[in-house]
Amino acid sequence: MSWQLWALVSALLARAGSAGAESDAAAFMRSVVILLALGAICLATGQWQALRGLTGRNLGLLSLSGLATAGSWACYFRALKTGGAAQVATLNKLSIVLVAVLGATLLGERLSGINWLGIGLVTAGAYLLAYRG
Repeated sequence: MSWQLWALVSALLARAGSAGAESDAAAFMRSVVILLALGAICLATGQWQALRGLTGRNLGLLSLSGLATAGSWACYFRALKTGGAAQVATLNKLSIVLVAVLGATLLGERLSGINWLGIGLVTAGAYLLAYRG
């Protein structure tokens, strides 16, 4: 399957799985399933041994990333509970714009004019989808 189809399935499952559930409980349950599934994948592919090679710095940065992800998911599921899926998912995906801008400003990545146009269109599209007028 293409990445676009995987992304669409992910979005549909996240919304369907959280319908009617308490937001933090839904995020916790999703995290437990992810932990078990990725553990099984690591075992099946022999990557479990690679965990021993993680340095203290790796573990620290991965822990910070995990905390950021947990906070993000808690906010996302809470937003899904109180807002419309189209609006919530759209605003959530503004992270695309943030990553592109940070990549260009902090990491020195070069974006072409057409790339900046895309960033502007994604921002405008998110605004239009989130607008309740």
